[in-house]
Amino acid sequence: MNAQPIVSSSHLVSDQGSETSEFEYGLIVAGNAFHRWVVRCMTAAGLPELSALEVLLLHSVTHRARDKSLADISFVLNIEDTHIVNYALKKLHRLGLVERGKRGKEVTYRPSDDGRQAVERYRSIREDCLLRSLEALGTVDHKQIGEAANLLRALSGIYDQAARAATSL
Repeated sequence: MNAQPIVSSSHLVSDQGSETSEFEYGLIVAGNAFHRWVVRCMTAAGLPELSALEVLLLHSVTHRARDKSLADISFVLNIEDTHIVNYALKKLHRLGLVERGKRGKEVTYRPSDDGRQAVERYRSIREDCLLRSLEALGTVDHKQIGEAANLLRALSGIYDQAARAATSL
C-alpha cells in the first residue's frame, strides 16, 4: 500500500514536489502550534494580553541585553512589514514591558525591568512544561534539533529567494 503524502494543498503536489508539499504542511502545523505555545506560556507567565508576535518581539528585544532598532528587530525575525512590528512594540511599551532609547536619530528598544521579569517567568515555565516533556520522552537528540534548526534557516533563505524570483515575474 502506497501511503499518500500528508499535505495541506493536494493541488500543489507534483512528481517533483510531494516532499516539499509535506514539508510545507508540517511547517504550517508546527508554526501554528509554536505560536499557540508561546502565547499560552506567556499567559501562564502573567501576560495573557500578548499575541505570538508580541511575545517573540519581547524575547528579541531582551536578546543579548543590547538596545535594538525597529530595523534590527524586523531583520533578525525576517519580518518584512515593519508597520506591524512597530505597532506591536508600541503596545509592549504601553504595557511597560519595553523602554525606548535613542541611537542618534534612531529609536531603540530594550526590555524594562517588568519585561525582563516576564521573560524570566516564561523561561521557567518553558523549562517546566516544554523542556522537561522533551526530556521525558527519552528520544530527544539535541544534535538533531540543532541540525533541524540549521535546515530551517537554510530553507528560509531559499523561500526568500523564490519570493524575490516570483516578484520579478
